[in-house]
Amino acid sequence: MSDPAPPAPTRGLLRATLTLLAGGAFAQALPLLLGPWLTRLYTPEAYGRYQLFATVAINLSVVACARYEFALPLARADAEVQALRRLCLRILMVVSGLALLGGVGWAWTQGAAWPLWLGPAVAVGGALSLATMLAARRQAFQVLAFGRVLQYGGAAIGQVGAGLMQWGVSGLVMAPVLAQLATTWLLGRGAVKAPAADDAAALRLRDVARRWREFPLLNTPHAFAGALQDTLAVGLIAATLGPAAAGFWGLALRYLKAPATLVGAAVSQALYPKLAEAGPGVTLAGRAAVRRVMAVLMLAAAPLVLGLWALGPWLFGWLFGADWAESGQLARALALYIGAHFVASPLAVVTMAWGAQAWALRLAIWGQLGFVLALVGGLQVGGLAGAGWAVSLVMAGYFGWYFWRLANWPLAAGQASSAAGQGGTS
Repeated sequence: MSDPAPPAPTRGLLRATLTLLAGGAFAQALPLLLGPWLTRLYTPEAYGRYQLFATVAINLSVVACARYEFALPLARADAEVQALRRLCLRILMVVSGLALLGGVGWAWTQGAAWPLWLGPAVAVGGALSLATMLAARRQAFQVLAFGRVLQYGGAAIGQVGAGLMQWGVSGLVMAPVLAQLATTWLLGRGAVKAPAADDAAALRLRDVARRWREFPLLNTPHAFAGALQDTLAVGLIAATLGPAAAGFWGLALRYLKAPATLVGAAVSQALYPKLAEAGPGVTLAGRAAVRRVMAVLMLAAAPLVLGLWALGPWLFGWLFGADWAESGQLARALALYIGAHFVASPLAVVTMAWGAQAWALRLAIWGQLGFVLALVGGLQVGGLAGAGWAVSLVMAGYFGWYFWRLANWPLAAGQASSAAGQGGTS
């Protein structure tokens, strides 16, 4: 039996994805276009130090609200949304304060001022994640699209300005923080109104925290470990080959992951609320939507991988100058990993919506262990390019298993019966 026509939620998903994709394309265009200028304003060593700071800040920012913000699209009542929001803000204050103290200690050991931005970076990153989930809940896709332009485009323009002022690493660090602050303000303007006092009082933060405890218990270690993978990679490369090599790695991944960032954020911000609307469990329509998204992403990833294999070294040398030529060889080596990551990036929200965060956490730990071991082995055998090839081979196998499991995820009992009645097609 042929597949049924896509339901209305799938058509809505397409419109929402295209809206976010259009904003994301423009948002990513500015950093990509300004990148060659940035590599002539900053040395690989300066960029390597910035990359280390950015990975540490992201590592803390992704868990700054204990991932409770990702429960917002699943909450049913405005009173519960407000309680979750208050809970997120309280946790964010504590994490940001600890990050501020850590930044002071880091600055003292480095004898430099730029680590002092760690506290503000974590605070703004966590607040932006919260504002993004609130906007996604109300499906304010146009605002989300414009916010991405402000976030990424503003950061790139700010870094160029700071480079012209010769502010060094501090300029590289400061510009993204200020751009994220402006984006948080933009997304927060249309936040849900506070409920009546009686409704708000009926929901204690302790009860809300207990109800959605799966997010801090399962999704927080998952997100932290994922971000820690990037932090460890930069740290290992800097310790083994020096800060310039970390700069090459950072530049390569910034450009190679730009398509995944662009498409992944657009698809996930549109897909998550659509899957959440169906309620708990895996529905026939939801699994079909995930399969369609996965197939389209794989078709889009193929020319990206082939293009990097064929043109990566030449393209990076031409764009960024002779000082950055090693990034091109690394780009070729990482091509397969980047293609798989391009497909996987939007799919992280699927296991949240399907209540499969425990499974996702277990799988992610194995994947991150494989990544780090491949990186270490590759560095020892073949330097930076060797690390890229090793990571690509190991992670291609890991992501292949991940895609197969999502595409064949068991349906809820009632949905399985419906599928059997339709001849098993979905």
